[in-house]
Amino acid sequence: MKVLLTGAFGNVGLSTLKELLKKDYSVRVFEVYNRKNRKIAKKFKNRIEITWGDLRNKEDVNLAVLNQEIIIHLAAIIPPLADANPELAESVNVGGTKNILDAIKQQLHKPKLIFTSSVAVYGDRRYNPMIEVTDPLAPSKGDYYAITKISAEKLIRESGVDFAIFRLTYITSIDKLNMDPLMFHMPLDTSIEICDTKDVGLALVNAIECDGVWGETFNLAGGEQCRITYREYLNDMMEIFGLGRNFLPEEGFADKNFHCGFMNTNKSQKILKYQKHTLEDYYREVKKKIGPKKHFMPAIKWIVRLNLLKRSESYRRHKFFRKKAGAFTISENKLIRKILAANFNQIELLEKKVEKLEELTANSIKREEGTSNVNQVQSA
Repeated sequence: MKVLLTGAFGNVGLSTLKELLKKDYSVRVFEVYNRKNRKIAKKFKNRIEITWGDLRNKEDVNLAVLNQEIIIHLAAIIPPLADANPELAESVNVGGTKNILDAIKQQLHKPKLIFTSSVAVYGDRRYNPMIEVTDPLAPSKGDYYAITKISAEKLIRESGVDFAIFRLTYITSIDKLNMDPLMFHMPLDTSIEICDTKDVGLALVNAIECDGVWGETFNLAGGEQCRITYREYLNDMMEIFGLGRNFLPEEGFADKNFHCGFMNTNKSQKILKYQKHTLEDYYREVKKKIGPKKHFMPAIKWIVRLNLLKRSESYRRHKFFRKKAGAFTISENKLIRKILAANFNQIELLEKKVEKLEELTANSIKREEGTSNVNQVQSA
């Protein structure tokens, strides 16, 4: 069977690609041409067909879709870039999906579409963490990525194409242990249910020849043995890294407007049988990968902490409030915090401009003083 895989060189993409090759599918990869992807492509030389292109380009997409039987569409602009550049996210995540649907409709024998959406479409679920696939779609404020996924789902359902939609939970990968600013966007009291990237790849590939998936939407997550609170998950991971529990202050994390929760996956697990890894399995893999490096971390933990907190907008806001609002009464503080919170980014930018202006002024004064001293010497 001929399978087109978009976003094949991403985290979930590589897991899916490896599963496809295990089962001897004829795989065509559609990816963006860049240095990173060229390097990955060399590892699969002669085992896959590669079509380089851009989802926003109809001709590229038409060429990729031509003569395929199944399309697994993973490619997307994800956070934090999706939220920082919503126009780009819209053009790729929604516009790119529309191009794929249009290309499918042009085929004499129309391929079926497997599409990955996200738990983000359900919004903040801290107070009702159990998620059913029938729950309302209510993305958190400012979550443009979730909005693009909802729009893409709608396009697919209305297209007349045979489809299966999978909403992915918090995905873990032993090859992706870096800490990015997105980690601070999730409130510590959020319930999370991880799923190993290898299990996601298995589920998507098992779906290809499963008659029960078509026309349906599913939650994909790791199961009950993969559930934990974000606070405990971070503590466990920091301990594994050798940084200790309670390594980062609560003030570094958002207190609302994210997503995640415990997903009901009875339906997807029953027909796809993909839940092979537990949270403890993941911890063991991380410990093995970290190895002896853990013992060197205590010596530099203060540097790691400082660098991480620099990436936290919540922590910068906390320090800003403490500096600016410390001399006022409690009621005045509340009012000031409310005003500053609504305009934090603009105020922070203004502060940087003021600091730059002060620096330029100081340099100018020094130059003038230097010129004055020279003139005085010449006069003498």
